Amino acid sequence: MESLETWLAAEWLGNTGRQWLNAAGIALIALVVFFIVKPFVRARVAALAKKTETAWDDLFVELIAGTKTLAMLIFAGFFGSLALTLPPTLRRVIVSVTLIALILQAGLWVNRVLQFYIKQSVDHRRRIDPGSVAALNVAGWIGRLVVWSVVLLLILENVGVDITALVAGLGVGGIAVALAVQNVLGDLFASLSIVLDKPFAVGDFLVLGDHMGNVEHVGLKTTRLRSLTGEQLIISNADMLGTRIRNYGRMYERRGVFTIGVTYQTPREKLRRIPDIIRESIEAQEKTRFDRSHFKSYGPYSLDFETVYYVIEPAYALFMDIQQAVNLALHERFEAEGIEFAFPTQTLFLEGGSFGVSSATMPAEDAPPTEPRSPDEGQGPA
Repeated sequence: MESLETWLAAEWLGNTGRQWLNAAGIALIALVVFFIVKPFVRARVAALAKKTETAWDDLFVELIAGTKTLAMLIFAGFFGSLALTLPPTLRRVIVSVTLIALILQAGLWVNRVLQFYIKQSVDHRRRIDPGSVAALNVAGWIGRLVVWSVVLLLILENVGVDITALVAGLGVGGIAVALAVQNVLGDLFASLSIVLDKPFAVGDFLVLGDHMGNVEHVGLKTTRLRSLTGEQLIISNADMLGTRIRNYGRMYERRGVFTIGVTYQTPREKLRRIPDIIRESIEAQEKTRFDRSHFKSYGPYSLDFETVYYVIEPAYALFMDIQQAVNLALHERFEAEGIEFAFPTQTLFLEGGSFGVSSATMPAEDAPPTEPRSPDEGQGPA
């Protein structure tokens, strides 16, 4: 008993054993409260979150889950130290360690809030505006960079580092780094331009010069396309913005133009009917809008009709199905009307002396040369 009284009366660092025992008791009580309250509150809020549609209670559960055990131990030790009379140096160390733990824990909480908001926004935007998903991901990355930069600066200031000189030095160093990695920074700013201006989005089909493919990913430095032949095309963001892009993903309808030619022997009345036949063949197809059909020109071997129409959906396979159906319908109608499609031909007039003028028609690719002939060439027996 005397030994216990002696220990309680003894002093360490200016505090009696009784004071140290009281401090340990306070720290232990705080620690028990932390470890009991945290799972209890988390379980209750999680059960409540399942019954509601709001996201704020889910965020509160995330924040509780993000509270670290080490931070709770440091906080409990700090509360216990308040019952002691400590030297100024030791007190400053304890306060600094507690502040660093608090700053780090606050950084984790803010990071959780940012990640939760970005995730909710991405899930929502992916359904209504896929093009903004990349913008949200980049914004989240920049936000996390800013949060942890502020956390680092606060910790350095807390341990006695002059962050004013540090920030000035970082500014000078940043200029040197920017000059060294200007290509990377060019791609980064191009990525921000893509994110903000949204010239294309994930899933769009792009044509860039000789390259074409579907957008799979828009990163900080590169954009990745999946080509029609299966390989992945990786193009820097600066190059993406430095070229002309044809974005078929933004197409809301597809324009079709085709020309057909009929023979010069086609009667005039049938020529007048051809535009109506073409219009009827196009309007018979679903998801089409007829624009015009005209007798356009006198070709080398045909009378040419040009037709324009629209397919009101952008899918290329659908467009080709409709074009095929239109071609078959025209073939059937022309056959029924007795209208002949023209093919490359050439007509030669042969002067045959007493036989006058004769003519012959043959395919253009089989026609003989058209050099001047002798008067007797081509004459048959008398």
